[in-house]
Amino acid sequence: MDLASRIFDVVTAPENLFDNSVRDIIPDEQGKIYWKSVLRMAALCHDLGHLPFSHAAEAELLPDDYDHERLTKDIIYSAEMEEIWAAMTPPLRADDIVKLAVGSKRAEPLVLSTWETVLAEIIVGDAFGADRMDYLLRDAYHAGVQYGTYDQHRLITTLRILPKQYEQSDEPALGLEAGGLESSEGLMLARHFMYKQVYLHHIRRVYDIHLKDFLVKWLRKGKFSTSLKIHLKMSDVEVLAAIRTAYEKPKSPNHQLARRIQCREHFRRVYEAASADRAGGILIPGKVIGAAAEEKFGKELIRYDHIPAKAAAPIFPVLQYDGTIVSSLQRSQVLANMPPIGVDTVYCDKSVYDDAIQWRKANKDNLLNLQ
Repeated sequence: MDLASRIFDVVTAPENLFDNSVRDIIPDEQGKIYWKSVLRMAALCHDLGHLPFSHAAEAELLPDDYDHERLTKDIIYSAEMEEIWAAMTPPLRADDIVKLAVGSKRAEPLVLSTWETVLAEIIVGDAFGADRMDYLLRDAYHAGVQYGTYDQHRLITTLRILPKQYEQSDEPALGLEAGGLESSEGLMLARHFMYKQVYLHHIRRVYDIHLKDFLVKWLRKGKFSTSLKIHLKMSDVEVLAAIRTAYEKPKSPNHQLARRIQCREHFRRVYEAASADRAGGILIPGKVIGAAAEEKFGKELIRYDHIPAKAAAPIFPVLQYDGTIVSSLQRSQVLANMPPIGVDTVYCDKSVYDDAIQWRKANKDNLLNLQ
């Protein structure tokens, strides 16, 4: 909320408005007061729908038509929250809070105006969303690492609403002045290293898998409830207590699943895809290795983890010193050459780890057509 508020103040300041195409979307002073309140509440509510342990196994543990953004919307629209919005000065519309809290893709059937789209970008944007800016700093602090740090103050003071002139368009988007480009590179590099060293660390990822395995067995029908009453009572604490209970009862059907987490008996990494492994024409080598490992050692002893690689640096407008606007990828060699990050890893139970390593060494090249 604090970061979003600071960004709002900077990008709507009269002296920072680029031209009439930007000025035309900014409301009057009363409108700015209203929308800043909406923005602050949307920033507070952005993550309300998260399940215990946040993103871990969300896709598998909610019904097909649900995600945490839909739960967030349900909470914002709840009778209790509607009372809060109505009691504020000025009163806020729940639809407006939803639009900014989850963004245009998740807000359907609501349709965002140009102004609302820019405000949503302040919270959920790929480039300068306050959500991303906040979680990098917060997670780096709590994890005790330096990867997630960047110059947030310099970055925010150079943010601007700019037309995408490099696309021959007056459609405005969140961008920055060229003087803040190095700070934006710092943000993107911070994100890159946090993903590589923390979020996608192989041991952290395998505990997501073990947690999902436990929850599928423990939850009723193997899914989290979408009832708000039940959702709001379910936190990390309840899940951790269930894991502890199952661990302490050897006859529990979930004992072994809980033991893996409680006693740090996690599956070990037996294979992680490298660029050279795709030389044989197989684009997802881990999938092939994982399937063969399951056939060799049994499905219960093997786990496969995959996240498709995607571009690491989003595109945003940069206002150059001569008044022209270019794409961030044109202006910054750092951003243009950032490598994508993905996951393509196979794990095995520690009971077969040594055998699995020897099996991989003997069979990998043949399985991946590398001979």
